[in-house]
Amino acid sequence: MKIKLTSVYVDDQEKALRFYTEVLGFAKKTDFSHGPYRWLTVVSPDDAEGTELQLALNDTPAAKAYQEALFQQGQPAAMFFTDDVNGDYERIKSSGADFMMPPMDVTASIIAKLNDTCGNVIQITQLKRW
Repeated sequence: MKIKLTSVYVDDQEKALRFYTEVLGFAKKTDFSHGPYRWLTVVSPDDAEGTELQLALNDTPAAKAYQEALFQQGQPAAMFFTDDVNGDYERIKSSGADFMMPPMDVTASIIAKLNDTCGNVIQITQLKRW
């Protein structure tokens, strides 16, 4: 059994696609529509067949409430892992991203949190190696 897909709710799929590809550096994987419904996913360019992140429109009351509650609590909607959180922080910040927390040492890792401009807190994590 494998995890092949996970989702984050976004308030604007086109804006989210720009942020996740142009700012974070992911690659668009799937993009198709059926009526008003749009299926949109991105993947790591380093693993094009790996786990996909669906950028799902928050067009239901439950989705909006869930997304807003996570954001208000500062809870990440998604966590991405890197081998160089400081380098990614500088790269992403230079693209104009709004970091809510710069890189910080925490138990067994270094993390940073940013606003994805679409209603979510995103965490970037570098695991410490001993």
